[in-house]
Amino acid sequence: MSYKVPVGISNKHLHLSAADLEVLFGAGHQLTPTKDLKQPGQFACAEKVDIVGPKSTMKGVRVLGPVRPETQVELSMTDARGLGIAAPVRESGKLDGTPGVKLVGPAGELELEKGVMIALRHVHLSEAQAAEAGVKDKQMVSIRFEGERGLVFDNVLVRSGAAHELEIHLDTDEGNAAGVGNGAIGEIIG
Repeated sequence: MSYKVPVGISNKHLHLSAADLEVLFGAGHQLTPTKDLKQPGQFACAEKVDIVGPKSTMKGVRVLGPVRPETQVELSMTDARGLGIAAPVRESGKLDGTPGVKLVGPAGELELEKGVMIALRHVHLSEAQAAEAGVKDKQMVSIRFEGERGLVFDNVLVRSGAAHELEIHLDTDEGNAAGVGNGAIGEIIG
């Protein structure tokens, strides 16, 4: 199997529940889209919050939309360590056993009991793209990057379905390790 896929580097960000959005930004507040993301229906927002950890504070961390059932904070390992949080690597939405953190917005603040994670690297494919690549949803694959810092990432989760479009999601630590940025090409090799 060999199938080429473009990269999208995922910087620190968070997804908010509707209730937490109102606590941080005020009653009735709606997210303000600023840029559509490659994944269908997802977008970057004008809204930003501060993340307060035991060791430091990250100011102005971007919110991504739309709202979700639960608030989720996605960091790189470097970001988590800088905040003083021992965040586990998890698939998006799998929040049980994750630590919490304090979020501060312009209208209020809240203490999350859980939700801080390092996102498991993953590759998005539509159903047709997955069939063409010979992979299935929830399968683990390896992805190779060529170049001066070329490497192979193992344990890359396939996320396939109607709400997915061809893109490898790596965090900033992973992108830096491979010497790749947005639009670089990786290859599913097994």
